[in-house]
Amino acid sequence: MPNAIVTGATGILGREIVFELAKNTKTCPIVYALSRSKKENYPPNDMAKEIEHIDADYVFFTAYLAQDDEDDATKVNGDMLQNFITALKLTGTAKKIKRFLLTTGCKQYGVHFGAPKNPMCESDHWLKNPDYPSNFYYRQQEILKKEAEENHWEWTVTYPNDVIGVAKGNFMNLVSAIGIYASICKELNQPLIWPGSPYFYTRFDTFASRAASNAFNVVNGDVESWQNLWPRLAAKFNCRIPDKMFDDKDFEPDFGENKLVMPLHPTPPISESAAESGLVDSAYTQQSLVHGKIDLSRWAKKSEVKEAWQRLATRERLDTSAFDNAT
Repeated sequence: MPNAIVTGATGILGREIVFELAKNTKTCPIVYALSRSKKENYPPNDMAKEIEHIDADYVFFTAYLAQDDEDDATKVNGDMLQNFITALKLTGTAKKIKRFLLTTGCKQYGVHFGAPKNPMCESDHWLKNPDYPSNFYYRQQEILKKEAEENHWEWTVTYPNDVIGVAKGNFMNLVSAIGIYASICKELNQPLIWPGSPYFYTRFDTFASRAASNAFNVVNGDVESWQNLWPRLAAKFNCRIPDKMFDDKDFEPDFGENKLVMPLHPTPPISESAAESGLVDSAYTQQSLVHGKIDLSRWAKKSEVKEAWQRLATRERLDTSAFDNAT
């Protein structure tokens, strides 16, 4: 019977993978859930001593350590994966592994740099132009493919879109930011205004998934929009939706004094395929701007908002650090 190792087991993804595996003990009778707070200072020799008793057929690698600098993120997260695999080789477990799964995300496509090619496909160009910062997903995948070939494993890499869930102390979670925003709006008896652009409120995107010794997008296959989700969030938090969410001027977009205009990377990812698509020097390959009706970073600095959060956190016994750390 196959056993499994899950790294990052207390994180949003790792936690859910452990829960899913635990539902069927006949398929996977033993699940080793691994988690460590100081992942970057964990040499493979030390790690090997702690996991020498483990035998596993399947590995789910979800460990991650956030870094402000992209190059630091590439070094730290790449080293974490390499050190873990080296530890498995030192213990002999690597010889028994059948498949190794690595979870990544939509940064694979450079969505944080600007407009990507649409739809985003697993075969899209990696953004390795020196103009772009490094991407730790690329280094991790290169490490995994090399090790899988040398150790005769199958490998899988997943590219999920937004992932929401429960993980104490992990505030890189869309639901945390939305929950705080909605709770404060309720506390202040203010309408739950959509803070972003109307274009993101009324449109949806979907892309297909594929599998096996490959990288694949992870989506449900259904479609969704904030136009549908926002009223449900309002109902959940007992907030009201304004009768007119957007004025005509909001589609300019010029949202007034509270607006957000955030320039992204000078060269959006779609530029990588511009020649193939006939989009060279077009408006689509210009620097992308994120427009929003409300700049939530400025909103969060308002005294009434801070005071409302303190009341909420005290009354409901919330983790006060969530306000500063939620993203």
